[in-house]
Amino acid sequence: MVTPLHGGPDALGVPLHDLSTNANACGACPGAVRTLLACDARHYPDPAYTVLTSALAAWHGVAPERIVPAASASEFIQRISVAVALQAGPNARVWLPQPAYGDYARAALAAGLRPVAHPGEAALIWACEPGSPLGQPEPGLARRVAALRADQTLVLDQAYEPLRLSGAPSLDAARLDRVWRLLTPNKALGLTGVRAAYAIAPVDVSAVLLERVRRLAPSWPLGAYGVALLQAWVSESCQAWLAQSREQLRTWKQRQIQALQATGWLAQPSETNFFIAARAGSSSDAAVFDLQSLLCALRERGIKLRDAASFGLPGRVRMAVVAPPVQDVLVAALAEVAG
Repeated sequence: MVTPLHGGPDALGVPLHDLSTNANACGACPGAVRTLLACDARHYPDPAYTVLTSALAAWHGVAPERIVPAASASEFIQRISVAVALQAGPNARVWLPQPAYGDYARAALAAGLRPVAHPGEAALIWACEPGSPLGQPEPGLARRVAALRADQTLVLDQAYEPLRLSGAPSLDAARLDRVWRLLTPNKALGLTGVRAAYAIAPVDVSAVLLERVRRLAPSWPLGAYGVALLQAWVSESCQAWLAQSREQLRTWKQRQIQALQATGWLAQPSETNFFIAARAGSSSDAAVFDLQSLLCALRERGIKLRDAASFGLPGRVRMAVVAPPVQDVLVAALAEVAG
């Protein structure tokens, strides 16, 4: 719980072929790159982010007062956890989906929030749709939102909504207005190295909680490059590129799953640009042992997959959809290691 587990670069550096993160394999988005290259980092951003907040609010069709800039999704996860814990008092509880992104639990532990088995007992409720690592809908999300009380806060992590390749959201506009929405465009734009996010507060958010969330933010949570990324995010050119990339990813995903099946690997259904996979017919104990050896052997060959054990899924990996040339390298490496 102390050291967060994430995909991406490690002690060996940047993987030559990285399937361990959920970044858009079609990136980096050219329009966003141009905006970043033109960014003037000689000055502080406006501490109120007036222009950016107005642009994000207009794009989402909400009041600017509901937009809360954040240094990253992980920073906001920590901040809202502390805010709710302070608001709810010493016996505050949290409900966590299973499996889920580990930062929800890490933030809850740091804030003193005690996990509970039923969302009705929690002051803070987490949801992610499509969720990671499964890339599937959040079970019971609509019912959970309908049952929300005034003293409860539900945060919907929408990090992967822009990379949804199939299916449909569980919540309509009216239900979305009842929850906090957390958005992190850097994955969809293929620029995970630029840390920037924002949240949209519920339409009837507690004024005290909203003010607490704002006061818990550091000065200038977004630097100049974070501001530039979010400004590019709402541009027509970036959204058009993203729509085209989803079409490309659908084709690549089908090819990748078929190629893996030919090597004896099975992929679980997902609605996103990533999925859980496991070698067919492997027993759990042997799979965990063999998987570690396999992951190390692949890493030596410049390929990195995400061990799903940290999500409570031992013996399985989460892998991102990648371009066909990288798929071919992966399949060849899997055959070589297995041989």
